[in-house]
Amino acid sequence: MRTDDDSWDITESVGVTAIGVAAMRARETARPDALFRDPYAERLVAATGCGWRRVLNGELSSGDAGTDSLYRSLSAMLIARTVYFDNYFTDAAAAGIRQLVILASGLDARAYRIEWPSGSVVFELDQPKVLSFKQTVLADVAPRADRCAVAVDLRHDWPRALRDSGFDPARPTAWLAEGLLRYLPADAQDRLFADLAALSAPGSRMALNIGRGSRVDSPALRALRERRARMLAEVGIDMRLESLWYPWEGRTDPRDWFATHGWEVAVADPAAILSERGREQNDETRAELNRHILMTATLGDENR
Repeated sequence: MRTDDDSWDITESVGVTAIGVAAMRARETARPDALFRDPYAERLVAATGCGWRRVLNGELSSGDAGTDSLYRSLSAMLIARTVYFDNYFTDAAAAGIRQLVILASGLDARAYRIEWPSGSVVFELDQPKVLSFKQTVLADVAPRADRCAVAVDLRHDWPRALRDSGFDPARPTAWLAEGLLRYLPADAQDRLFADLAALSAPGSRMALNIGRGSRVDSPALRALRERRARMLAEVGIDMRLESLWYPWEGRTDPRDWFATHGWEVAVADPAAILSERGREQNDETRAELNRHILMTATLGDENR
């Protein structure tokens, strides 16, 4: 169960989910028709020595139709958001932004795998043990930008830690909060947005995703979650997402927050991102994708 002052290693608590996302990126990369390439994902997963490595090796037993559908929906969203955020950073770089900040970076390898223009600085913020793990595993790999790891808990004074690491609030910034917001309490989310906005020069951009709303917590859904947990336990993974997330209820919709604070908001359709690239989804998966907010916000000169 989460607490407001908890912390974790890469194989604990929220860290386990970062490994799962990297495992998805590794599986997508291995496809001949991959929608993106992350050549470091498999290496990072293997180095953890945990059960996700066995998932990559195909050792996870097949579930029933409901469990398989749940995994298809989750995988589809993870792939769509990776494509979207990769393009977001590419577009920001093309627009001349050279200061990039990845909040709760986990096992994100964009500093290593994206062709960044000269002068680009990628700040990665996360728990100290998480950043240390990635640094150790990729020690022999040269990042393609000036990578700056900032070890800090986002529930604490991360703006000071970021500035102390060389961040310049006078320069436009491309921010990313990928797979982060449901792991923050509602008040911490709003503080994060306010702190981020205070550090953003005109021309800055923000990209994020979050699962919107809640399914009805029916007996059938609870049973499905239990089957999912048992499947993962077979390969040594202890992960119950519902115990790691904070609720949507009582949370500010990020689209509303940024719009009311003077940012121009653009919303993307995850299902369309996939279908435009030849990955059609069934009706059930499309309905699940529609529960997710995938958006970019831009701060114009007149809004500062």
